[in-house]
Amino acid sequence: MNDTFAQHSGSFIRIRQEGRTEEVVRRLMEAIDLGLFAEGQQLPSETELAMQFGVATVTLREALAYLRQQGAIETRRGRNGGSFVRHAAELPTEILLKRLHELSTIELRDLCDEHLAISGTSARLAAKRAAPEHHQRLEHYIQALGKAESRRERRRADARFHIEVAVASQSVRLTHAEIRLQAELGELLWLPGTSSPEAIQSEHEAIYEAIAGGDINLAGALAEAHVSRGIKKLINLKLEMLSNQNE
Repeated sequence: MNDTFAQHSGSFIRIRQEGRTEEVVRRLMEAIDLGLFAEGQQLPSETELAMQFGVATVTLREALAYLRQQGAIETRRGRNGGSFVRHAAELPTEILLKRLHELSTIELRDLCDEHLAISGTSARLAAKRAAPEHHQRLEHYIQALGKAESRRERRRADARFHIEVAVASQSVRLTHAEIRLQAELGELLWLPGTSSPEAIQSEHEAIYEAIAGGDINLAGALAEAHVSRGIKKLINLKLEMLSNQNE
């Protein structure tokens, strides 16, 4: 997990109500899936995690126990012991296609509407508020996408760029919403035939340049166009699947 996220993670992942074991599980799985916690990385202590989430320690322990059962983390004993993130295999294309099949075109459209609102607002605020360290993080993930060699690496670099735009907006709520959307939708956007790494990287670069240049309107418009193109490709793939099913 990068230093910027680690310093502010308490704000981003805090849960308002105690006793929300399922919510803690979901948030941790999102963080692991998006690479906010890297494979092999040791999680913070139970006390620290419970404080970050704003839940009781017993709730946090229940969530960690479930994650151990699912194979997402492992616990090591001894002086250097603790909970560590396990390597997660890339989801097969068939599972992602099944997930897309279960989403209706109306649901995809609603996701697009929400993501447009979040990404556009985040980019506009980032152009207004971003500091040099935010610019560096955005450049890092643009370069990471260019170097990525697998679908999982590309998806993570793409998701982290969008999350860092929200971080640069300096809005806790927008960052939280972007993380949730990337966990829900991001992997589908990298189904075979839906995304060109070169095209996505070029669009990221344009968004970054508008943010770094302080062009509020251009940053928002480019971010919205970027999201809209991705969702439209998913909707087209969904319609193609329905057409093939009816033949």
